[in-house]
Amino acid sequence: MPESSHRIRTGELPHGRRNSIADVSGVTVGHATVDRGDVHTGVTVVVPCEGPVIARRPVAAAHVLNGFGKTCGLVQVGELGCIETPIALTNTLCVGRVADGLVTNALREARSAGLPLPSTINPVVGETNDGRVSDIRARAVGESDVLAAIDSASADFARGSVGAGRGTVCFGLKGGIGSSSRLASIGEKSYALGVLVQSNFGRMPDLVLGGKPVGRRIAEELAAPEAPERGSIMVVVATDAPLSSRQLGRVIRRATVGLVRCGSYMGHGSGDVFIGFTTANSMGSPVGPDGCLELRCLPEDRLDPLFRACAEATEEAVLDSLLAAEPMRGLDGTLYHSLGEFL
Repeated sequence: MPESSHRIRTGELPHGRRNSIADVSGVTVGHATVDRGDVHTGVTVVVPCEGPVIARRPVAAAHVLNGFGKTCGLVQVGELGCIETPIALTNTLCVGRVADGLVTNALREARSAGLPLPSTINPVVGETNDGRVSDIRARAVGESDVLAAIDSASADFARGSVGAGRGTVCFGLKGGIGSSSRLASIGEKSYALGVLVQSNFGRMPDLVLGGKPVGRRIAEELAAPEAPERGSIMVVVATDAPLSSRQLGRVIRRATVGLVRCGSYMGHGSGDVFIGFTTANSMGSPVGPDGCLELRCLPEDRLDPLFRACAEATEEAVLDSLLAAEPMRGLDGTLYHSLGEFL
């Protein structure tokens, strides 16, 4: 599925070469889209590193801003501070089916690498409800789709109405998968921070673009009826900055700023969940002669550039999802326009 030919730049920090989460070296993204009859859904997978994730276990963190969501695996991420599988995004009623696919993938990766087969695996799955566009009760995403998404993962990936974003609606417009990145200078080093979103939240009149109430104009032009904020957003943050799990938690919470800049107030019906990881620290690293892992982290007073990077990249990733998505009709015949039609 083609990407948008143009983007809306936000913020002050420079972006990476791809302006996507894949500007963090080693991170790839894959999709599997399911389109048949009234089913328009899929799965999107963020692969954090090469090789078996369960062996490397990148340091990670999660934050729940509004808990109207059905995610899988966040309890252990919070407890142990790492991820053991790629991060998968899908629709609400397919979380369990996608989690099963991640377990199958972890076992096949372990076999392929000649590792002992794990007896415990923590699959990490996020979701939003795409029932306005897709027959969500069909539970159409399965193990084969998860494996296909992982096998197709690349640093150059499609955005918009693809994978887990196929059936999403954002600010009353067609939502989808969006991504952006920022480069944060700390001392003499530059670190990459990338964000990928599955956007399915917001009210049309609330949409803000560069501080301007664009959504209000669009709502008036379309004579759009009033509607509550509902639907949810998943935010996946990746960085190569050396951070502890606690510090990652501080960074990913700044995704809230990006959502607010887009006009969201995180309504009752919107599940707003953030998951982040760093490629610079691994809980699977070799244990030193003193019996300790060698983990590095930045001083607390140097995190400000990463806070800004997360806020800016989240805002732009949401707008990217709106621009890259093509118009689609919902199950009730409602036409969900692309933001690009009004710019």
